Amino acid sequence: MVRWKGTGPVACADVKVLVTNDDGVSAPGLAALTRALVGWAVSSAAAGGPNHEIVVVAPSSNYSGAGAAVGSVTDRTTIAYQRASVEGAEAVEAYGLDASPALSVIAGALGAVGSKPDLVLSGINHGVNVGRSVLHSGTVGAALTASQLGISALAVSLRAGPGPDPWESAADLAVALIPLLVEAPIGTVLNLNVPALPLAEIRGLRWARVSGAGLIKAAHGTGEWDAPNRPEREGPAAAEAARSVMEGEPGDAGEIVLSVGSPFPPSDDIGLADASEDASLVAQGFAALTALRGPKADEDPELLGLLDGGLGAALEKFAFPS
Repeated sequence: MVRWKGTGPVACADVKVLVTNDDGVSAPGLAALTRALVGWAVSSAAAGGPNHEIVVVAPSSNYSGAGAAVGSVTDRTTIAYQRASVEGAEAVEAYGLDASPALSVIAGALGAVGSKPDLVLSGINHGVNVGRSVLHSGTVGAALTASQLGISALAVSLRAGPGPDPWESAADLAVALIPLLVEAPIGTVLNLNVPALPLAEIRGLRWARVSGAGLIKAAHGTGEWDAPNRPEREGPAAAEAARSVMEGEPGDAGEIVLSVGSPFPPSDDIGLADASEDASLVAQGFAALTALRGPKADEDPELLGLLDGGLGAALEKFAFPS
């Protein structure tokens, strides 16, 4: 990809796109995204424009909820793979790896499929990745991993509905965002969440903040509840209200039952929800786009001042040389 600085937009020639996901290389969302990318590449070439390249490197099985995990790569220094075929895009080079989404990106970015890709598109995930889910999502984890390798990335998710899933809505919006992603600073990560609606029925696309929403509302132990848990409650308040106890002697086994709900505001509260948050926007029929940032040192002056002032007392017993 060719970039140069100037007063006009960043220009690019051929773009190599690596496609991955966390639902597995045979998932319908990945197929829809790959088909849309093929259409984009064919249209570009037919118009005399750049010849874009698309390659699929994705887990061979479902890795939902894997985040940016790679596993113990020092214990196994090889990754098994199998050549795959993407439905409707059979001509695209595709591989299913015995690896997480993040490790699939690392392998694809560091030479397993030739030159380093210019962009990574991860998805289309079946189900949104909003709120706290962005921390745990394998779809988003793959995109954040690409960023750490100096590659801009887009994570794409479609709200799960009664079906059939309108995969093309998310795929078309994702492809439309490629020029924006190309122009953005290298290492940019965007997270796109799309309602389960035909494209013509989506109310638009808006920038979003990450909400406090999450799927897991409580973890029920074997003991008694200290207080009832309200399913719609989020954050620390929910943790306090849903405190449970695991009991037993050493060696005893049991189960923890997770209470799983919806990341969206209750239907009666949708109109009152924060209109800038990802979950609220998708619930109201908008596609939500969030810019994310991976691991970065916290530079908050108040926090750094507190830590710096307390380090002396915390470490005085160790008598480190000055």
